[in-house]
Amino acid sequence: MTVNLSGKVALVTGSTSGIGLAMAKMFAQNGAHVVLNGLGDEGMIQAAKDEVSAVSSCGVSYNGANMLDAGAIQQMVLDVQTAHGSVDILVNNAGIQHVCPIEDFPPQKWEDILAINLSSAFYSSTAALPGMQSRNYGRIINIASVHGLVGSVEKSAYVAAKHGIIGLTKVTALENAEANITCNAICPGWVRTPLVEKQINALAEKEQLDTEAAAKALLLEKEPSLRFTTPEELAEAALFLCGPGGANMTGTSIAMDGGWSAR
Repeated sequence: MTVNLSGKVALVTGSTSGIGLAMAKMFAQNGAHVVLNGLGDEGMIQAAKDEVSAVSSCGVSYNGANMLDAGAIQQMVLDVQTAHGSVDILVNNAGIQHVCPIEDFPPQKWEDILAINLSSAFYSSTAALPGMQSRNYGRIINIASVHGLVGSVEKSAYVAAKHGIIGLTKVTALENAEANITCNAICPGWVRTPLVEKQINALAEKEQLDTEAAAKALLLEKEPSLRFTTPEELAEAALFLCGPGGANMTGTSIAMDGGWSAR
């Protein structure tokens, strides 16, 4: 699928690896100028920029705003608008995880997960929406999770944040329904990103399995398709939401979870 994004500026948080990087590359391939944001040392950030540049005709830039800092997030959006004229596509993808029973959950981990997985999307959206409204165009895509639709043990903060971002998606969509600004959530199941790789390794250690056996066990427990959703598949969905076919889709939660939430 191709969508003409020429002249559009796409800001993707958490895009130095995994899902965010795949989306950045997809937007770049279709003509958008892409602004990356995310963690990593200088070499990792440059490698991400190089990957996007290799498929881009409109350039790529990077902003290192800390997703724990509300002011830095809002300033990032303003800086992108100043440098490039607009933020037309905003993908709120930054996320972290911690697995632990509720009674043992470290308070700071709770605060950090809520801040990065939920509040950062609020702050970036509040900064981007006025410009979108003035131009009568915008596409906001919140990367939620199947855990925005169902619960799982030992993931209280993550599940709470992802349920929250689906609520935020609905309200953003309703408030901008007449303004040619759409807001939708994509809800992946298992995606073999660095975040999930940590869970695979933890399961392998706990059950004394090799890595691939642990990965299979993870899928067997939750995902009926018995395969990981790929970042590229999620990027295709994001591109669709920015194209003509997604022009009247707003306030939706798109489950890409191999049947997990159908149970």
